[in-house]
Amino acid sequence: MSDTAHPPADAAEAPASPPVVVKKYANRRLYNTESSSYVTLDDLATMVRQGRHFVVYDAKSGEDITRSVLTQIIVEEEAKGRNLLPTSFLRQIIGFYGDSMQSLVPRYLESVMGAFSRQQDQVRRAMESTIGGFNPLMGLEEMGKQNMAMMERAMSLFAPFRGGLEEPSGEAARIAALQAEVDRLKAQLESLQKK
Repeated sequence: MSDTAHPPADAAEAPASPPVVVKKYANRRLYNTESSSYVTLDDLATMVRQGRHFVVYDAKSGEDITRSVLTQIIVEEEAKGRNLLPTSFLRQIIGFYGDSMQSLVPRYLESVMGAFSRQQDQVRRAMESTIGGFNPLMGLEEMGKQNMAMMERAMSLFAPFRGGLEEPSGEAARIAALQAEVDRLKAQLESLQKK
């Protein structure tokens, strides 16, 4: 499971602290007034994932442009190949612009995403309470050690029959190959857990 935090399920929830103010300048640079530093769209996306509330204002006009910046973040994420929005969904959304139902769509989507987020949190908590502190990577290393010991014992049973045909360095190479395989499997598990 990922340790990525998720934003509040309901956007109408009041943030625990005042929102971070970000100013967008004419040169398209974004300035975080809290940290007194320039930020990127990736930085803002990270803030969203951490549940940090922010607002973006045009530095010259003072206009709230948070919605357009959030939309830019979505476009950037989609352009990176992190396709979250199906083409059919995008077509449906575009179809609602100018439609008599346009005013209902934002509230409906907000409600559905809030419910989805709450269900996701419930499933995560249920999995954590069911599995407890089980971490498959912790067991993988121990399992690898046990497998190595078992193979070494099995190989020692055949040692009297080998007649010195195989040099000890060959056995070391096999052990190194097995360790490399265990490391590869461990890396795969870690990458799957991060998704």
